[in-house]
Amino acid sequence: MLSHADVFAVVEIAARLIRAEDFFNDLIYSHYEGTYRKLMAIETTCIGAYPKPSYLRVGNWSESSQEAGDEQDARAFSYVAECIDDPELLDRATREAVQDQVSCGIDIPTDGEQRRENYIHYHCRHLEGFDFAKLTAKVHRNGAAVADLPTITGKIVPRGEHFLDTDYKMAQSCTDRPVKITVPGPVTIIDTSADAYYNDERRLAFDLATALNFEIRALADSGCRHIQVDEPLFVRNIDNALRYGIECLERCFDGVPDAVQRTMHMCCGYPGHLDDPDYLKADPDGYVRLAKALDASCIDRISIEDAHRHNDLDLLDQFLATTIIFGSVSIASSRIETVEEISERLTSALEHIDRDRLVVAPDCGLMMLDRELAMSKLSVLCEAAQSV
Repeated sequence: MLSHADVFAVVEIAARLIRAEDFFNDLIYSHYEGTYRKLMAIETTCIGAYPKPSYLRVGNWSESSQEAGDEQDARAFSYVAECIDDPELLDRATREAVQDQVSCGIDIPTDGEQRRENYIHYHCRHLEGFDFAKLTAKVHRNGAAVADLPTITGKIVPRGEHFLDTDYKMAQSCTDRPVKITVPGPVTIIDTSADAYYNDERRLAFDLATALNFEIRALADSGCRHIQVDEPLFVRNIDNALRYGIECLERCFDGVPDAVQRTMHMCCGYPGHLDDPDYLKADPDGYVRLAKALDASCIDRISIEDAHRHNDLDLLDQFLATTIIFGSVSIASSRIETVEEISERLTSALEHIDRDRLVVAPDCGLMMLDRELAMSKLSVLCEAAQSV
């Protein structure tokens, strides 16, 4: 028979074994939880434009001193200035833009649109039917802007030679992460040009979609797996977006392999300069009105802004299948967001959408920021995405 001392010794050994088991269970759980969080870290991307270096002469669209006329709320802009930079400098700028994004932690960088005078007209210069020598003054963006814009004087068709596949291959050579390439959408092109030929926006939109599809297919054939069509005008012209815009969007991606992530971006508008609180932005209710129709379309990912002006997060509940690229840093403010505020917002968003259908990005392109400010915002964004 065991003595009391022996019984106490056995109990002590058993207790130590239990504590050891609990310790190792906690250790294993902690390890796998950390691995899970790492594997399930929210993906990050950029939207399109990245700050251009000073050695490039190609600029961006900018606010100008042009008189807005009777349109009191319209801001005057200058859009049209063809890129005349040395191709080697453009390659260098693209390489730096991609590598900056990657160094900040971005999973899906863009080419930074370093070759583009703006995200719309660079593509239009490769289409027959646009006359860049004949400019027409036009108030656009629902009265938010006025500018001299290229005029459509003939049928829109591709010129015959692809160009974005070359841009993609150069950018993709800079990283082993997948590079996203952007394309302006038909509704947005129509708003940022002057039609003197079609006099029928629907017919013009479908011709534009067919011409864009010519380039998008070449991008897919070259290996690009993230292709984004930019349609910020959807939220400014909801009726046209619903009447024919979404159908045109699907035509843009016609024949594109399933392996390609079909992305569309719709922000609510850029101001003319940083820290401009009075810019006439689109009504964010537009997202709500478009959500179900877009969710039922062929689009895999939809990019919306949320940092500059928060949405009602019930909006996310309307997307049953689509991945949402969630704008989490402002592109028109010099203030750098904190990791905590972005993390808190993402945590709230995850109450309305599955984790694997949420991607984090800036609200829109970063062209208004300088390089240091852009990298600071992207670094904070990526740290927040990792922390949630």
